[in-house]
Amino acid sequence: MKPLGIDPQHCLIDGEWVSPANGEYLQLVNPSDGTHLCEIARGSAEDIARAVSAARKAYDTEWGATTALQRSRYLARLKDLILQNTDELARLESIDVGKPLTQARADVIALARYMEFYAGAADKLHGQTIPYLDGYTVYTLREPHGVTGHIIPWNYPMQIIGRSIGASLAAGNACVLKPAEEACLTALAFAELARQAELPAGTLNVVPGLGAEAGAALTRSKGVDHISFTGSVNVGKEIQRNAAENIVPVTLELGGKSPQVVFDDADVDAAIPFLVNAGIQNAGQTCSASSRILVHKSRYDEVTEKMAARYSSLVAGPALKDLDLGPLVSQRQKQIVEDYLKQGADLQTVAVGSIHPEAPEGGAYTAPVLFAGTQSDHILAQQEIFGPVQMLLPFHDEDEAVTLANATDFGLVASCWTRDGARQMRMAKKLRSGQVFINNYGAGGGVELPFGGSGLSGHGREKGFEALYGFTTLKTVAALHG
Repeated sequence: MKPLGIDPQHCLIDGEWVSPANGEYLQLVNPSDGTHLCEIARGSAEDIARAVSAARKAYDTEWGATTALQRSRYLARLKDLILQNTDELARLESIDVGKPLTQARADVIALARYMEFYAGAADKLHGQTIPYLDGYTVYTLREPHGVTGHIIPWNYPMQIIGRSIGASLAAGNACVLKPAEEACLTALAFAELARQAELPAGTLNVVPGLGAEAGAALTRSKGVDHISFTGSVNVGKEIQRNAAENIVPVTLELGGKSPQVVFDDADVDAAIPFLVNAGIQNAGQTCSASSRILVHKSRYDEVTEKMAARYSSLVAGPALKDLDLGPLVSQRQKQIVEDYLKQGADLQTVAVGSIHPEAPEGGAYTAPVLFAGTQSDHILAQQEIFGPVQMLLPFHDEDEAVTLANATDFGLVASCWTRDGARQMRMAKKLRSGQVFINNYGAGGGVELPFGGSGLSGHGREKGFEALYGFTTLKTVAALHG
């Protein structure tokens, strides 16, 4: 397995493919059948130190001297190369993380779109002039942090590379990327495409490895000026503690327990595809997955029946068969989901999907499950499962709907289904969430839409123009000229 002809046993440091300093490697497994896929480099603290040094050199020299227009053209070139390699990138993502081909292909298109968006935004990031005292001219400058560290998860490698690396490069930073050890292939392929786009050496460095080794070294490095992390709450806390030692700002996107609220006047038939797909996409391994469906008591039976019918037709199977769901990313993740399902034994099981009869025994498969009658304090209504599991909860009025929707420690995404315009506005204000969708869920991905949350969902914003502010620091200049 050689993504774009590159041996995955290497790291990209200072524009060159190099072996890990410790000569050690990790095994990648195909989650669809449990077979050995390839070996990847087990990057160490020494590799991270070399990568950070290379990024600093690039920032202090060639990359730091680029204009916004030049950065824009680099990203546009990278976008073209991504689209030219769509089929290979989609296949790599599919076999690496178990994502159905259609979803993997959509992620390639999203990665290209991020490059396109940030290419267009790079030369539009600017400061302001501020009216002040007579004899002064005051203005602000938006400047890059310098070297940014990026730790991305295994569920959406390409999309998160796009929204994180794309924005950082557009803002003028040099980057060090530590991909998840379970999903490195498209990160390595992206690195090779960046080389082909002729980004100056050291501008983008990629070091695969374990989070406790390479990841920890990156977050503790005194040479890193900003850290972007997407992943679990516990790891996010550790990263923030590490970064605090060097007073380094951190953007954290840590997941959610996102609700969809269905009122009595909702168009239920229009809502059903969103209600279900938002929970089972990528086998439920999505930070913004909607795992809680809150339904007005007058429509509860109808929604339950229609969701159950859809669930009963869902099929999980090998990624390359391109079914409704692929496998979970690993046997470890499968065990986590199964442990949660055992804790739902006291709940009503409304419907269960199926696993394709040709699914290999070694694959990490779990059938999607729909529960009902869940109390808001039940563990399955409070904790992020990261699997294809949803639950239905009834409510009686708008106040109770808001209380239930906000009854977790997360605050990433929420959705409201109602034709009442005034209620739409009230719910948008009352739902504690970084994104609120009205009569839809996800808005088609929305590269342009700022994304992030509150509480255990983290802080800071990715995506859209807002991400560029996070990857820059603001300088105020006050000139007294009389």
